[in-house]
Amino acid sequence: MRRPPLPFLLRGPLNSSLALIWTITAATTLLQAANGLLQVVMPLRMQAEGLSVSSIGIVAAAYGLGFSTGCFMAPAFIRHVGYIRAFASLAALVAILVLAMTQAHSTLAWALLRGLMGVTLACIFTVTDGWISARATSSHRGRILSIYMICTKIALMLSPLCIGFGDIRTDGLFMAISAVMSLSLLPISATTTKEPPAPLGVKIEVGTLFALAPSAVVGAFVVGLVNGPVIAITPVFGVSIGLSQERAAALLFALQAGSLLLQWPLGWLSDRADRRYIIAGLAAGTSLISLFILFASAQGAQNMILWSFAAWGGLALCIYSVCVAHACDIVDPGRIVSTVGTLLFSWAAGVTIGPLIGAGAMELLGPQGLFIYSALASAGLAAFIVLRIIKVQRPPAGGGFVVASTNSTAPTVTARTDMEAGEREASDQKLASAVARDETSE
Repeated sequence: MRRPPLPFLLRGPLNSSLALIWTITAATTLLQAANGLLQVVMPLRMQAEGLSVSSIGIVAAAYGLGFSTGCFMAPAFIRHVGYIRAFASLAALVAILVLAMTQAHSTLAWALLRGLMGVTLACIFTVTDGWISARATSSHRGRILSIYMICTKIALMLSPLCIGFGDIRTDGLFMAISAVMSLSLLPISATTTKEPPAPLGVKIEVGTLFALAPSAVVGAFVVGLVNGPVIAITPVFGVSIGLSQERAAALLFALQAGSLLLQWPLGWLSDRADRRYIIAGLAAGTSLISLFILFASAQGAQNMILWSFAAWGGLALCIYSVCVAHACDIVDPGRIVSTVGTLLFSWAAGVTIGPLIGAGAMELLGPQGLFIYSALASAGLAAFIVLRIIKVQRPPAGGGFVVASTNSTAPTVTARTDMEAGEREASDQKLASAVARDETSE
C-alpha cells in the first residue's frame, strides 16, 4: 500500500530534523505540563496552609534567584556529563523536589525547595534549548523551533486546568506532578540520536549593553519585575477576589493563551518599525489592561476578568521577545550570545525582586495592589522608552523576528541580520549554546 504523503511541514529535510528532536520535544512537553500545574498548586497550597502573600512572594523570589544561578551553572554541568545524562539526572531531581514540597510547612522550607527547583529547571531548559537549536539547521530552524514552542506552550497553557482533579489540601496533585516529571525521563532515556556539542559559558556585560541598547536592558528588567509576581501570585489573586480554584487556574490559561496568539503578529509588526515603538506600546497597553483588571474585579465580572487576563498576557508576556530582538539588531553578530545572556540576567534580577514588591503591594492594598503595581511599573517602562525614542532616533529594524525557544519563563529570539551565509551559520551555532529562556512562563 502506498504511504500517504507527508504534510507540507514535514516533507524533506525538515522531516529528518523532526526525527532528531522528537524525543527532547516530547520530554520537554511533559515537563512543562507538570510545571504549569505546579504554578497553580503551589501558591494555593501555601495560602491554604496559612502563609501570607508576602511569604508567597519570598518563595517566588527564591525561584528567580535560583533560576539565575542555574543559568550559569548549566554549561559546565552539561560539559561534564553530557546532554542526556544531564536531563535525566535533573528531571529526577526536580521530581523529588516536588514530592518534598508535600512536607514543607514554613516559608523557609518552601523558599529553599523552590530555589533549588529554580536552579534545576534553569539547567534543564539550557539542555533542551541547546539540543533543539543545535539539531535544527539554519534552513528551517525557525519552523523546527516553532513546533517545539507550540508543543511546550500548549502544555504550559492547558495543565493548570487540571487542578479540579484533586484537592489542594492533600498530596495527590503533587504526586501527579512528580509522576509526570518522572515520565519526561522516558523519551530521553530511549533516544538513539547523537548529542549536540557541549555549550559554552555566557559572558555578562550589563554596563556595555546598557550603553548600546538601554531600552532592551531596562525593558528586560521591568518585564521580570512585572511578569514574575503576576504569574506567581495570580492564582492567589483570583481566589482573593472570590473566584473558585478552577477559575483562578483559568487565569493562568488565559495569560498563556494571549501570549501564544499575539507573539507572532507582534513580532511581524516589530520587523517593520523601530522596535522601541512596539516595546513602548506593549508597556503602555499592559498598564491600561492592569487598570481594566482592577475595574473588572471590582465589578465581579468573571468573564471580563478572564478576557482581560488574556489581553494582559498577550501584551506583557511578549515584551521580552521584542527587547532581545532590539538588542540583537544593534550588537555585532559575534556578541549575540553575550547579549542574550546579559538580557537574561537583567530579567532574572527583576524576577528576583518583583515578587517581593508585588506581594508587598497586595499586603498593603489588598488583592488589587498586584495590578496597581503592574500598572505603575509598566507605565514607567513606557515613559522611559518614549524618552529614549525622543533622544535617539533609529531606523526601522533591518532583520526578521524569530522566536528561538520557549518555556516557563521568557522567550529568546534572534534578529536576522545581513550576514553572509557562513557568518549566519556560525552565529546560529553560538546561539545554540546560549542560556536562553521563554517566558512565559514563570
